[in-house]
Amino acid sequence: MLLRVTHETRYAYTPPVETAQHMAYLRPRELPRQALLEHALEITPEPAQRSESVDVYGNGRAFFALESQHDTLVVTARSLVRTHAGATAGPGAADRAWEQVREHYRYRKDAPHDPAAEFVFASHHVPRHDAFSAYARASFAPGRPLFEATLDLTRRMHADFIYDGDSTQVNTPAVQALAQRRGVCQDFAHIMIGCLRTLGLPARYVSGYLLTQPPPGQPRLLGSDASHAWVSAYLPGADGQPGTWADFDPTNGRQPGEDYVVLAMGRDFADVSPMRGVLHGGAGHTLAVAVTVEPADEAGADDTHAGQPPARGP
Repeated sequence: MLLRVTHETRYAYTPPVETAQHMAYLRPRELPRQALLEHALEITPEPAQRSESVDVYGNGRAFFALESQHDTLVVTARSLVRTHAGATAGPGAADRAWEQVREHYRYRKDAPHDPAAEFVFASHHVPRHDAFSAYARASFAPGRPLFEATLDLTRRMHADFIYDGDSTQVNTPAVQALAQRRGVCQDFAHIMIGCLRTLGLPARYVSGYLLTQPPPGQPRLLGSDASHAWVSAYLPGADGQPGTWADFDPTNGRQPGEDYVVLAMGRDFADVSPMRGVLHGGAGHTLAVAVTVEPADEAGADDTHAGQPPARGP
């Protein structure tokens, strides 16, 4: 599937900002099932400094600095991505009992390094908490294969939780969102990661986009989408074979397919926030985010922007 993504972030500051430094995670990943064909990052006003790098998790990021007074900032990322439906799991990975995987990640002196082990530990937005394991246990019965249990957890969350954009904020604790059974995709991703990690299983946070379909007979509304978030769980291979990361979307109760675009991956939202920065001045601000994801053969219509905050999408 060939998808064109436009992600606009617009800040208005009162009073104006004197100087600022920003980091943007707005470049889609290069992955076996995803090819980045085009990418451009437009910044207004023009920054005095600008550079690109790759972080420890392989995510592309852009740094830029503004050294003159400004009362608005507009950052627009335009990307063309080709996606493919990926394999669900590697050979033997789907059949491993979840307890067997948990035991593999228990600390053992002189054990060989496993990069996935980093994603078993608590992180800024995903603490260890008994509430997570209590909710997860209904899916993780003794001896159940890890893939089957994780997919069941994904579907249970979709059935049990209500999507409510007014019920949480970016900094709402995941334990609180779990207790109220309400939230948005960022909350649901953090809750599911908490469930897996509390059981001793590696899980990471994925930010990206989802192609949404307009109602029958209605045109696609440009700028009306939002960025999305879901979960990637590690499935070790059998008999020493390489394992694989498999994606799960608790917001929609399914595994991501070619209608998803991966932007960045990390321990939680704090690692991959689309935009963050340090400002001198600008004590008050308003934020508007607009995201459009559309098949490339539909792209090119006039952009009318109105959207939702980053990573709090469908």
